[in-house]
Parts: sequence; C-alpha cells; structure tokens
Amino acid sequence: MTTLFLPETLLHELSLHLEFAYPDEGAGFLLGEIEGDLRRVRAILPLPNAREATARHNRFLITPQDYARAEQRAAQLACDVLGVFHSHPDSPNIPSEYDRQWALPFFAYLITTVNQGKAAQHRVWVLREDRSGFDEIPLEIGGEAVSPQSSNPVSKPSTA
Repeated sequence: MTTLFLPETLLHELSLHLEFAYPDEGAGFLLGEIEGDLRRVRAILPLPNAREATARHNRFLITPQDYARAEQRAAQLACDVLGVFHSHPDSPNIPSEYDRQWALPFFAYLITTVNQGKAAQHRVWVLREDRSGFDEIPLEIGGEAVSPQSSNPVSKPSTA
C-alpha cells in the first residue's frame, strides 16, 4: 500500500499556512519523490487561495500559473509534484464532491481539519482511477507511522 511520508518540520509549516488561511480554505503542493510504495515529501509550496472571496470558506482554487510554479520548484529540487494539501475549516477531513471533481488519480491529497483556527487532524487520500471515490492511504510523520483512521474507502464524498 502506498504511504505518504511527511517530515514533522514540513507538517508544522503546512499547518501554519492552513491556520493562517482560516476561516478560509488554504492549499498548496506537496513536492518530493516516489520510492516504490513510498511518496516522500521533501518540500511544500504554500499557495494563496485564488477562489473568489465569497467562496473561499469552503473552496480553494489552484491556478495554472500556480501549477507551473510547482513544476518549476520541483525541477529545481530534482523531484516531482506528489500532490496537493488543503484544509477543511471546521469540517471533517474527508474529500468532498468538489474535491473529487477536481482531483487527479496520480496525486496524493492531504486534507487537514482546521477547527477554530487550529490544525487538528491530517489524512491522506488518493483518487481511484475510475474517479468513483477516494481511498485513504497511511500518513507517516517524522518516521512515526500514522495509520488511516478508517478501513473503509470513501465512495460517496461528503458535501463539505
């Protein structure tokens, strides 16, 4: 099973970015390399939420220019764009229908619940190739394994 490894220092940086974005959704890219079943994050690229102000509380938008910046940064680091991180303010960290519609099957999606301005819980998901839903994969932080919280895949995304 694929696992996402995230150094504790990057988790802290990612959490601060998402807390700063609160009460809106925050987002960014995960950069690193794939080693067999391990996706090892080496850097993150925090991004501004490009969504119009009235929808930022429950939606994020990554522009083509943001994606190009991520590809350029990954090339500078001699690594790849592994996926996207984003927050669900005061909502469960399970993929929404909106997340499913915009997701790519080869990316990892780290979703963080931010409760009352504090990053509270992190989970990682991958979109099935048939786009029918997401499966949760393990998150390993700083060498300590964090198992998926549920053994059940998400077939019907939430509306968060």
